[in-house]
Amino acid sequence: MLENTNSLRNLFVYKCLFALAFWNHVNLSVENKLLTPSNNFREDGSDQKIKSLPLLYPNRNQPKSSFDWVVIKNTTESLSLSEITNDNVKNLLVLLSNFRQGSGLQNLTLTNMSVHWTDLMEIFQTVWHSSIEYFNINRVTQLGDVKSYDFDYSGTSMKALTVKKIHITDLYFTQDDLYRIFADMNIADMTIAESEMIHMLCPSSVSPFRHLNFFKNDLTDFLFQKCDNLIELETLLFQNCGTLMDLKLLILKRNKFESLLKVSFMTSRMKSLQYLDMSNNLLRHDGADVQCQWAASLAELDLSSNQLADAVFECLPVNIRKLNLQNNQISSVPKGMADLKSLEELNLALNRLADLPGCSGFTSLQFLNTEMNSILTPSADFFQSCPRVRELQAGHNPFKCSCELQDFIRLERQSGGKLFGWPSAYVCQYPEGLRGTELKDFHLSELACNTTLLLVTALLLTLVLVAVVAFLCIYLDVPWYVRMTWQWTQTKRRAWHNHPREQEAVLQFHAFISYSERDALWVKNELIPNLERGESRVQLCQHERNFIPGKSIVENIINCIEKSYKSIFVLSPNFVQSEWCHYELYFAHHKLFSENSNSLILILLEPIPPYIVPARYHKLKALMAKRTYLEWPKERSKHALFWANLRAAININLPVAIEANKEQSD
Repeated sequence: MLENTNSLRNLFVYKCLFALAFWNHVNLSVENKLLTPSNNFREDGSDQKIKSLPLLYPNRNQPKSSFDWVVIKNTTESLSLSEITNDNVKNLLVLLSNFRQGSGLQNLTLTNMSVHWTDLMEIFQTVWHSSIEYFNINRVTQLGDVKSYDFDYSGTSMKALTVKKIHITDLYFTQDDLYRIFADMNIADMTIAESEMIHMLCPSSVSPFRHLNFFKNDLTDFLFQKCDNLIELETLLFQNCGTLMDLKLLILKRNKFESLLKVSFMTSRMKSLQYLDMSNNLLRHDGADVQCQWAASLAELDLSSNQLADAVFECLPVNIRKLNLQNNQISSVPKGMADLKSLEELNLALNRLADLPGCSGFTSLQFLNTEMNSILTPSADFFQSCPRVRELQAGHNPFKCSCELQDFIRLERQSGGKLFGWPSAYVCQYPEGLRGTELKDFHLSELACNTTLLLVTALLLTLVLVAVVAFLCIYLDVPWYVRMTWQWTQTKRRAWHNHPREQEAVLQFHAFISYSERDALWVKNELIPNLERGESRVQLCQHERNFIPGKSIVENIINCIEKSYKSIFVLSPNFVQSEWCHYELYFAHHKLFSENSNSLILILLEPIPPYIVPARYHKLKALMAKRTYLEWPKERSKHALFWANLRAAININLPVAIEANKEQSD
């Protein structure tokens, strides 16, 4: 059947055929084509080791009672079997007994087993004295009672055992009958996962275990403790296991541990422990009088997805280098509580942090993760307090885009790419108007964010404003105008108080004349005679003859202006030098705007150079720029026209009061 093969190959095929012949005893069929040289050997005679020699499924038409389980794969190095029951377990033991130490089989996988406890132990014992190094069992149901079994651990090739989804149906058994079998196994690696295991004993003597994985069971704080009643359990509360001296990795993920303090005592005598996974438990630590005691060798600790708060930092291994506290209830890292000088990597994601932690207790920290916390405005001095940090993951926080955040953004530009996930993971959450804006696109002016600069700028602007106002007040003589306005108001108030029925002033004069005493000669010799003579004599109000004795000058000026229809101002260089002329011009101008009248008549007696006009005479400048004025002509031939124009500007229908005043003056 197998032609042109060497003796080594013949020996190999002989062993395979032996196995096949054995299984034919339970109605397995084999096709010869699986063993043809073209499929498994090279024609050039080179030495190629056969990795897989598959066995066919049994005939599906055969009744189930003849064969209730299926051989999936049989190779020179590995064998996988499934559907093992009490009916065929003896055949399995016979098959496994053929793989004594020295055979090529190294890996065995058994799936979907349902056997008695004693038969299960027989399988373990047979494997223990075979060539198998890696034994995997998946989905096992133990039938019957758990009984004591005298297991022989000597002379084994086993290195690792993996048991998943084992179901113990016996509810009442002695701890040693079940847990001692596994606790005393003399192998390097053992995994018992997803099996609802509630306990495990400490090995009876120093164990070769290097890796233990008890993922997804029902283990509690009393792991590795032996007790027969609750009273004894309380007395052994802080006992620890001293026989796991070589254990380096311990995985207790997704169990029911509650006390971080008890977990620390459990590991305290594991002298070689380097990695501990306690994630997805119910761990809490609220502080205690008893100090936590961890294995001094512990370098990596996973405490993620527990119920730990700020007090956890007082119960941590002092030599820890990598710490995972993700998804807990930590709101801050208390200063002075933890002194972890060897800590290089810290994961605080999915907690309740309001700010980035400092590094006063973590002088060697290089990697920090604070993603998905409650950080609004991270501290801008983080990299100053943590100079050795090479990477900071602070994205996916509800950032508040404000002036304080500007400093953090500026820090990112100076950090040289130390922010992991920048810029996509760093987005404004507040205020509402900036939600969704990446921090790299958020900018505020230096003036808006620098309080000192803002105060200095505001102070300078205030000083400048005060200086400008003071200058304008002095230049425009604002105090003088304020004083005049006050006097006007007081005079009007007194007049109304003394004569409440005479609220509306009665016009008594055609015009009030305002002039400088230095121009009095022209006013008395030219202006007054030419206006007051003739048929339509103009009644003029002159301070020398119409001011009322006993009243103040200001009050007399106001009364004369209000009782006159027009106000004539004789402008000259002398006029702008007169203080009283300024008063009269101000009050007349005030009447012009308050009564919305056209009561001003300007006579330019002599040209006024602009440079001699004081700054406070800005109203005079405005009037001369906007209003038409009469200029006294030097030529005598033009005097008649001047007086005619002036009379026309004054001419009105004379009220009865003015006529009566004329008659009295006559």
